[in-house]
Amino acid sequence: MNIILTGFMGTGKTLVGKELAKGLKMSYLDTDKLIENREKAKICRIFQEKGEDYFRRLETKIIKEVSSLDRCVISTGGGAILKKENLAALKRKGVIICLSANPKVILERTRKSQNRPLLKSKDPKSAVEDLLSQRRSFYEKADFEVDTSELTTSEVVERIVDFLRKKSGNNQG
Repeated sequence: MNIILTGFMGTGKTLVGKELAKGLKMSYLDTDKLIENREKAKICRIFQEKGEDYFRRLETKIIKEVSSLDRCVISTGGGAILKKENLAALKRKGVIICLSANPKVILERTRKSQNRPLLKSKDPKSAVEDLLSQRRSFYEKADFEVDTSELTTSEVVERIVDFLRKKSGNNQG
């Protein structure tokens, strides 16, 4: 079984994913990093030079590959589960955890990053609110959600581990 972390940018998928994988003695994979390695370019450059459609096709290909693995914590890009086939592939061998945060926290966490192509707008706050609104119904398809706005990385990991314990306990009874 895999543990899939999804959710909007700046919600802590990378930090939580690495700590969760370490604690559970699982491998850690980040689909955005895998794309960057394969393309030898940062996500923002891929968006600029080849467009979002190209990026999303690559993302789907990577998700198909990693979803066939086992015992991995997989962090996905914020838009990965917007595509039905990505969600289905990830759910086949995984439990999906959505990390969320309020727009103010997301903006604070992402403001210094130059690698957020979807936030390169005159009004990043509106961009975040609009994207969150568009994606909410997709994020709600996760098996469990943790709002990371007021929690430390360790507290988020603890909540996920508690959920996984309860889930596996329920499956045995």
